Amino acid sequence: MAAVWQQVLAVDARYNAYRTPTFPQFRTQYIRRRSQLLRENAKAGHPPALRRQYLRLRGQLLGQRYGPLSEPGSARAYSNSIVRSSRTTLDRMEDFEDDPRALGARGHRRSVSRGSYQLQAQMNRAVYEDRPPGSVVPTSAAEASRAMAGDTSLSENYAFAGMYHVFDQHVDEAVPRVRFANDDRHRLACCSLDGSISLCQLVPAPPTVLRVLRGHTRGVSDFAWSLSNDILVSTSLDATMRIWASEDGRCIREIPDPDSAELLCCTFQPVNNNLTVVGNAKHNVHVMNISTGKKVKGGSSKLTGRVLALSFDAPGRLLWAGDDRGSVFSFLFDMATGKLTKAKRLVVHEGSPVTSISARSWVSREARDPSLLINACLNKLLLYRVVDNEGTLQLKRSFPIEQSSHPVRSIFCPLMSFRQGACVVTGSEDMCVHFFDVERAAKAAVNKLQGHSAPVLDVSFNCDESLLASSDANGMVIVWRREQK
Repeated sequence: MAAVWQQVLAVDARYNAYRTPTFPQFRTQYIRRRSQLLRENAKAGHPPALRRQYLRLRGQLLGQRYGPLSEPGSARAYSNSIVRSSRTTLDRMEDFEDDPRALGARGHRRSVSRGSYQLQAQMNRAVYEDRPPGSVVPTSAAEASRAMAGDTSLSENYAFAGMYHVFDQHVDEAVPRVRFANDDRHRLACCSLDGSISLCQLVPAPPTVLRVLRGHTRGVSDFAWSLSNDILVSTSLDATMRIWASEDGRCIREIPDPDSAELLCCTFQPVNNNLTVVGNAKHNVHVMNISTGKKVKGGSSKLTGRVLALSFDAPGRLLWAGDDRGSVFSFLFDMATGKLTKAKRLVVHEGSPVTSISARSWVSREARDPSLLINACLNKLLLYRVVDNEGTLQLKRSFPIEQSSHPVRSIFCPLMSFRQGACVVTGSEDMCVHFFDVERAAKAAVNKLQGHSAPVLDVSFNCDESLLASSDANGMVIVWRREQK
């Protein structure tokens, strides 16, 4: 259960859209001040029953003032809006680290268990040490990993102190994608259905929007960083993909879709960044050469529906594509020519859009376990095992989330191979960010972050997991700060 002050902040955030609708800057400042006051109040040591009573009364008062919360609707029509400047950095909550024994002072750490932090850590270690021989994470033989991770449990590793910063330059239009640059701690980009892409810098303080990339005439559906972070590729509902220079924001090239269809997703070929794969609304996947702006010969294939998600394996030899009719296709990728060969098809659930695919070759440092993480509008996050070199998938397990209509995405944690267990993070239509341990047999939930006022669409870790960014259907991007150990 999350700390009561965090639950109060989440209630305030959900009603925040109703406050001064013509002054979004005031809404951001209001939430910032509420966060400060609630954290200060948490250190006062009020009885838990009194805090719960306050939470209940707060919800009732807000309900009377603004009316009951409506179900979050789909993203608004794609229209251009005035880009607003980034708001003030939220306090980093160092005051919570002064006294680790203070009730409620550790933020989302308390969300893992009603018991003490130390007891939870002991219980987690006991669970892993009792695992049978040959399990994916043999903790008794994982001293190297434990040393690298600081010998802490997964629950400790993914305890977050709270909001580090809020970006709202895309407010009122959905932000379907947010991504940190590769191997970078402080560079962040996000795309919006207002037709623009923001490049943000988190350090030095205060975090700022460095530049806004404009050129698409309709909403930007997806984007990707190149391996060296010098360029970005973006896809749009205006049926074009664009190549941008991240250094100065120039549009290097505009490439029309070969089918003149809305482009819905993109990904770089991980080994050869001269090749980019895009998926469109006419059910086609195309391999594009971004240097020539041409489609690669033999690099096209047709799916059963609109292509919503793409993901390569790490070597770049296997590509998975998901469509809006519930199918995931695997393709063999010819590294020399860029040719695609259709290999396997899995029907996740007929008619349920596959909105996100993430591939991971190693689930732990000690054992290879190629896996695929899939969101498919089933109110579940699905984890599949890759069982052969053709990308055949076998369901390993699922985790409960809320997703029935929005394009929610999920990720593997980048450093999970150096820790006990293996963690994944996902957005959800319940306006929360959820963490799950994929190797824990029972009670897989590790953490839950509250603060968004709309369905959370995407999540992204920086390279050392010190910061997590999440975006929502109302255009808010929250950067969360992990607790310092």
